[in-house]
Amino acid sequence: MLKILDRYIVKQYLQTFFFVVLVFTLIACVIDFSEKVEDFAKSAITKKEILVDYYFNFIPHINNLLFPLYALISVTFFTSRLAYNSEIISILNAGVSFMRVLRPYMMGALVITTLHFAMNHYIVPQGNKKRLAVENKYVWTRNDKGKTEHVHLFLDRETKVYIQFYRKPDTTARDFRVEKFKNGELVSVLKAENAKWKGYPNHWLLENVQERTFNGMHETLKVHKTSVDTTINVTPADFVRFTNQNEMLNSFELKKEINKRIERSAGNTKSLEVELSRRSAEPFTIFILTLIGVALAARKVRGGMGLHLAMAIGIGALYIFVSKFSMTFAASPLLPATIGVWIPNFIFGAVAVYLVANAQR
Repeated sequence: MLKILDRYIVKQYLQTFFFVVLVFTLIACVIDFSEKVEDFAKSAITKKEILVDYYFNFIPHINNLLFPLYALISVTFFTSRLAYNSEIISILNAGVSFMRVLRPYMMGALVITTLHFAMNHYIVPQGNKKRLAVENKYVWTRNDKGKTEHVHLFLDRETKVYIQFYRKPDTTARDFRVEKFKNGELVSVLKAENAKWKGYPNHWLLENVQERTFNGMHETLKVHKTSVDTTINVTPADFVRFTNQNEMLNSFELKKEINKRIERSAGNTKSLEVELSRRSAEPFTIFILTLIGVALAARKVRGGMGLHLAMAIGIGALYIFVSKFSMTFAASPLLPATIGVWIPNFIFGAVAVYLVANAQR
């Protein structure tokens, strides 16, 4: 059962948190619109694309990035107010331990952490599909880094596809080859002068097809006089690589993409692993920053609320800096992705333990 103290603190925490979210949302939207208004004005973008497809999904995206900072500012703000009004001292003088006071703070943090976890893994990535589609179409028009010439794709460990040139507008390919190996030896080559994507599930129409099979020193050549309609595990999505493409995939899709690259022996899964680990590590930061905020703001000091907020913003900025720094290590081969991403939590967790141990009693 929640006591009066628990309900009071949880209510104050969540009300302050969502008020901070509202304020920062308004500021973020104004700044973002001022940066993109010229690009929107020059393009043929519609009002629906701006308001519904872009900003409706931009709001959860930008807020989700700053949830830990919002939590720290919220806790510091209302706890400092409690301390300034001597409410914290009254609670402690009534025989309530500091650890007992922390319980409703952790309840509020649990609500925000659960929301942050769901948004990180599923809600925001789904919205990013539409948001980034608008950005890539009207703002960052040259953001597609996918290869279209001399493309090598491994479908599995023994099947490789080579495409000399691929046209994205009409999904056609020139000099299309499928090479199959067995025990490290080439056993067949299917070559098409032209290939056309026909749609799911992975249908390709091949023209001017030659098929060679090898059995030791013996070679068999088969020439197809008509077009060949076949299934090959290659899609137009394999030729699209946006710099922010990982943000468009929810966690199920991220895991599927990691497994797909492993099966194709394509490598380059580290960035996906880092993104997946980040989505789980960030929500737990809310617990840590909540503890830090309470430990700092519960003590009544001469500077009052202004000093507490300045300290909170400073710690939040330091957290963001350490997070970005740790992402560099996580993306390198020096550390496993999970350990690299969790470094900020280890550091600030130790700081939180120290501050709580020395907080006002």
